[in-house]
Amino acid sequence: MAEPETLADPRLSAPGPRWRPGDRRPDVPSMLRVDQAGEYGATRIYAGQMAVLGDRQPCAPLIARMAAQEQRHLARFDELLAERGVRPTLLQPLWSVAGHALGAATALLGPRAAMACTAAVEDEIDAHYAEQLASLGDDEPELAATIAEFQADEREHRDRAIEAGAEDSFGYPLLYAAIRAGCRAAIELSKRI
Repeated sequence: MAEPETLADPRLSAPGPRWRPGDRRPDVPSMLRVDQAGEYGATRIYAGQMAVLGDRQPCAPLIARMAAQEQRHLARFDELLAERGVRPTLLQPLWSVAGHALGAATALLGPRAAMACTAAVEDEIDAHYAEQLASLGDDEPELAATIAEFQADEREHRDRAIEAGAEDSFGYPLLYAAIRAGCRAAIELSKRI
């Protein structure tokens, strides 16, 4: 007696990527470029905040700790760019100035505004990393693990910023929305340029 034909899709049980010709594949070079730019921007934001707040505020140790984590993230994405032969964004000089200015400007508004900046940036990065993880699927397990680890750090930064009074800053909804919109624009530009 012959085996009955199954209607199972062989792609679902086959090892390797589950894409078909014509499906969108993850644009890993673009992901790495924008992630490296984002981590660089974060280090510049924290540098701007520390330049204004120094160690005089109770939130200074928290900012220093978050800055150190962002520096570790940046170092890893720098390694991945080099390993894969991906060039960084050409906008890096702009992100250097813009990140430092954003950090300094929010710190000038006070420690709570600096924390509001962190909450907004980290919320946007959390959403961005979630999109990347969904796009990667099972195609790049090592890269996905790195992104998931860094996403957890970014969520912690957001949560700690909220605990430190981010939502109590003057004009929080407006500041939060403006910073998130700026982050989205920076992400889109860094993917392409």
